[in-house]
Amino acid sequence: MRGLTAQHYYWSVGVAPQTVRGITTRWIEWRARRRTDPAERLQFLQSRLKRKRRRVRAPVPAITLGLALAGAALLRPWSRSSEVPRVESPRLISTQISTKSAPAAPPHVWLVENAERYDLYSNGLRVENQYLASTAPRKYLAFARARLDQAAGAWRSEPAGIVFHTTESHIAPFEEDQNRTLRRAGEGLLEYVSRRRSYHFVIDRFGRVFRIVRETDYANHAGNSIWADDTSIYLNLNQSFFGVAFEAQSNPDGDQMPANSAQIHAGRILVEMLRSRYAIPASNCVAHAQVSVNPGNGRVGYHTDWAARLPFGELGLGDNYLCPLPSVTLFGFQPDGSLAEAGDAPLGQGWQSALEQVRAEAARRELPVERYRQALQKRYRYDLAAQRTHGVPEDSHGSDR
Repeated sequence: MRGLTAQHYYWSVGVAPQTVRGITTRWIEWRARRRTDPAERLQFLQSRLKRKRRRVRAPVPAITLGLALAGAALLRPWSRSSEVPRVESPRLISTQISTKSAPAAPPHVWLVENAERYDLYSNGLRVENQYLASTAPRKYLAFARARLDQAAGAWRSEPAGIVFHTTESHIAPFEEDQNRTLRRAGEGLLEYVSRRRSYHFVIDRFGRVFRIVRETDYANHAGNSIWADDTSIYLNLNQSFFGVAFEAQSNPDGDQMPANSAQIHAGRILVEMLRSRYAIPASNCVAHAQVSVNPGNGRVGYHTDWAARLPFGELGLGDNYLCPLPSVTLFGFQPDGSLAEAGDAPLGQGWQSALEQVRAEAARRELPVERYRQALQKRYRYDLAAQRTHGVPEDSHGSDR
């Protein structure tokens, strides 16, 4: 919405410029610039337009009186505390799972043994370090949910959540006579993702957990992505979230679980360890398909790994598929074709609840849904620009394996 002036707006909707010129135009523009929320600024200009149309034939004394009052207001001392309006962000549905299905807090997990090639934890988790790589220390901006301006954010270095992936690598039948092929494929995958720094952890077909990138560093796993919890908004989750990948292929249209029982057990105790050590809320443990976006076309679900059948419950989590997608409610993204057709599928329910929230918020602001969505997309671009301005490291694309 930056750059939209009163003059430009009234021209765009067909109001003659002579009805908005002079002091009145400057007064309206001054008040519009004070509103940093794009949707609120648009709503203000629309309300002024309605008044202009009603008052276009106002008698000269009324116009004179209005200009006099405007001039008097301009001469008053300016007080930041009393004049700056509160910028109202969209009122969003909580990302927390209902208490009926809320997961239990993770047990306390501690490091038992730190050997050269592995780490052993108190819950039985063993993490292999043979493929360990480094990038750079984690550093990101977390935007406040109840922020007063577009660029408000706090620097953080602690991980905020977990994104679950599938490697989309070659998958041989999980049978005894395929043992050599299974091992060779797994070793090749681990070497590949280590070179590319693709994830923080990989869980192979045998349920072994490999640390790929140090927990203090970012990994190139999420690319363009969005998530939010009850207090903060996170953009491009390479920096802010751990990437945990299962050696598996997603198959949203099939009936078979992508990961086997050994992998799910390993995933559960890995999630326990990470949540215990870093105080990660269950609502911030999500599928890559839930967070992935394509800024080029404004669509969500650019990457589709774990678009279905991620066993949240078996990982000790609530059913986060039901969470309204923050990319939709906060920044006006829309689903791609497959997600839009998901219907009653879990991820489709998250999309539908997000869409209902956008419609309700647009109605509350008395804006058409499409216009409100466009204002949200502008907010997304502002926040990305704020990250670049503050020197947040650019994220590589999400893993394409």
